[in-house]
Amino acid sequence: MARAALLCALLAGCAATVAPPPPATLRTPAAWRGPAAAGPGAPALERQWWQAFGDPALSALVTTALANNGDLRIARARLIEYRSRVAIARAAQRPNVSADAEPTRTRTLDYTNTPLVINVFQAEFQASYELDVWGRLAAQTSAARAQYQAERAAEDAAALSVAGSVASGYLNLRGLDAQLELTEATLKLREQSRDLAQRQFEVGYSSRLEWLQAQAEYQTTAELVPQLKRSIFEQENALAILAGGNPGPIARGAALTDLQPPPVPAGLPSDLLRRRPDIARAELNVVAAHANLAATRDQLLPSFKLVGGGGIEAFRFQDFVNSPLALWHLTAAVSAPIFEGGRVQAQTDAAAAQRDEAIYTYENTVRSAYAETENGLAAIFRLGEQAVQNDARRATAAETLRIAHNRYRNGYASYLEELDAQRTLYSADVGRLQLRARMLIASVDLYRAMGGGWSGTEDAEKKD
Repeated sequence: MARAALLCALLAGCAATVAPPPPATLRTPAAWRGPAAAGPGAPALERQWWQAFGDPALSALVTTALANNGDLRIARARLIEYRSRVAIARAAQRPNVSADAEPTRTRTLDYTNTPLVINVFQAEFQASYELDVWGRLAAQTSAARAQYQAERAAEDAAALSVAGSVASGYLNLRGLDAQLELTEATLKLREQSRDLAQRQFEVGYSSRLEWLQAQAEYQTTAELVPQLKRSIFEQENALAILAGGNPGPIARGAALTDLQPPPVPAGLPSDLLRRRPDIARAELNVVAAHANLAATRDQLLPSFKLVGGGGIEAFRFQDFVNSPLALWHLTAAVSAPIFEGGRVQAQTDAAAAQRDEAIYTYENTVRSAYAETENGLAAIFRLGEQAVQNDARRATAAETLRIAHNRYRNGYASYLEELDAQRTLYSADVGRLQLRARMLIASVDLYRAMGGGWSGTEDAEKKD
């Protein structure tokens, strides 16, 4: 027994040398640094977070995209491929049984140079099984399984990205719709102002300059309408492609002013390690790299295989059917590389480098996730502050326009003052709509950054 243990230890020493992994440099923050993180937040991160906007059209569009998006279909096909790779790796740990039948007819010469025809009927089966003494085959299976799980996490990451892109695109579309509605309403007011300036010029109450400036302002506003319509057209086509269809119109739901951003989701930085599928994928890639390294390292170790077979043989078909001769063989084989020119060590070094790459990638992915979440929290907080200032600016612009209109109507000021006040109010109104759309899209970005909609590692384990 002691000799066997000593022999195994000596053989294990034949494995290729492996460089140690790099030291960890990742540090998880204790809390978010953004001011928005100090609020109460939502109690939980909803799986279908896009429903929190309360727009059935948005929910239906995201659902359609998750079912039909082209990138997601590619990811699902790749997942089937990696599931098959796991089955291939598992098959290497099981016996391999094959069978063949060979009827042969041979014309040869006997010792007197007389032609001789011989018929041989033979059927044989063969079974082989490799003893996984060093765990190399098990390591290959573990690597394949980790790669499959990583691809499943990649599919979840793609689904999260598609849902976020569709939600952001839809909210941007509703923002463009609101801007177009505002611009068309403003265009009607500009038309009325132009007609009024024209009548006052014709009766001699005002100069031709005021009429031309009113006309120019009308034309400037009219120029914005086709620009917005083109942007809406292109945004609809982009959303239709994301949803897996052809370019075309998109159904609308709630107006931009009726959409409310969902509460800021609560959570700590450590929660991202289980919420975000891209982090899970990077972690599983590290696991797969470790397993692949173990399998590559052990190629220098001897392999043990049992081979057995049996069959029947006869020289006449009648004998083959009724009373053939039984044959069998049993072989125990041991094989080990003697000289391979450093190939296995080089492969081991390459596998170790791939392991290190996976570790660095994991750390970079986590850091990027922290930054995206911090940026999302800060964006919501700062956009809220900006909205307060925008409301004050709009109120000031509205009051300025009221005073300018009264001064112009009573003859105390020229039309240019009212025209300038109209421009300021329109700019504030456009800024308000754009700011509201940005706040809604910032909520989407934050939910995407915090891994909203993904099932998580616990549910992922239940799928296997």
